[in-house]
Amino acid sequence: MAKGKKPATYEDIEALPVGWVGEILEDELVASPRPATGHAHAVSMLVGRLTNPFSLGEGGPGGWWILFEPELHLGRDILVPDLAGWRRERLPRPPSPEELFVTLAPDWVCEVLSPSTREVDRKRKLPLYHREGVAHAWLVDPLSRTLEVFRREPSDWRLIATHTGAETVHAEPFDAVPLGLGVLWLGQALASGDARSQ
Repeated sequence: MAKGKKPATYEDIEALPVGWVGEILEDELVASPRPATGHAHAVSMLVGRLTNPFSLGEGGPGGWWILFEPELHLGRDILVPDLAGWRRERLPRPPSPEELFVTLAPDWVCEVLSPSTREVDRKRKLPLYHREGVAHAWLVDPLSRTLEVFRREPSDWRLIATHTGAETVHAEPFDAVPLGLGVLWLGQALASGDARSQ
C-alpha cells in the first residue's frame, strides 16, 4: 500500500459496482470483475465433484464443509476464495444462514486463476492463506488446464503436484476420491464426453 494512503474499509467493498468482488489485502482494496465462463465452469464442476463425497458423505468419507466464494475475515484482511473447505472437527457446524462472513481460516482453499486475478491469487493471497494456517491450497488454471496442489509447511507452501489435461488424480486433501480433470475444462469436457464418463 502506498505510504500515507488510507487503509481500505468494508465501505469500499460495498461501494463497488454490482457484480464485482472486493477483497482487502494488507489494507488495500482489490476488486475483480465477474470471471469468464471457463472460470465459472471449472468452479461449478469442482463444487459438484467435491460436495457429494466430502460434504454430504455420498460416495466418499464426508467430514467437510465446502463453500462457494465465502467471505473470510482474517485479521484485517478480507478474502473471497473461489472455494474453501473446513474439516468438521475444526468447524463442527456450518456458518448459520444469516452470517455474512467467516472468521475461522479454512483448512483448504481453491483459487481458479483468471488473467485478471492470476498475480493476486498467486503472489498476494497464497501468502495470506499460509500466514493464517490454511493447510492445503489448489490453484486451477482453465487456460493452461492445470491443477497445482500445495501443502503448507512451516516456512512456505510446498508444491506437491502439478496435474494437467484430462488426468484422473487423487489430490490431497481430497485424495480419497478420484477427480477427473477433463470435466473442469469447458469445451474439452463437452467435446470428449468426459462429463458423462467420469
